[in-house]
Amino acid sequence: MKDYYINIFYSEEDESYVADIPDLVYCSAFGDTQEEALAEVRIAKDGWLAAARKSGKPVPTPSYRPAIHQVGMIE
Repeated sequence: MKDYYINIFYSEEDESYVADIPDLVYCSAFGDTQEEALAEVRIAKDGWLAAARKSGKPVPTPSYRPAIHQVGMIE
């Protein structure tokens, strides 16, 4: 089974790591480390999915995949 893609990045503005799940609108979390942000967004994901199911809202199928860019060598 495919799971939701999670982005993790450092936010200078927030001075912390941010983890978000693009397929789940507004599902994000913060942490002092990448690992903490990941753990927190997993908790947020479980809450997001439970709330959507309880209220009868649609749960999106995991579909987001980031674009991968390759940088060529300059000679």
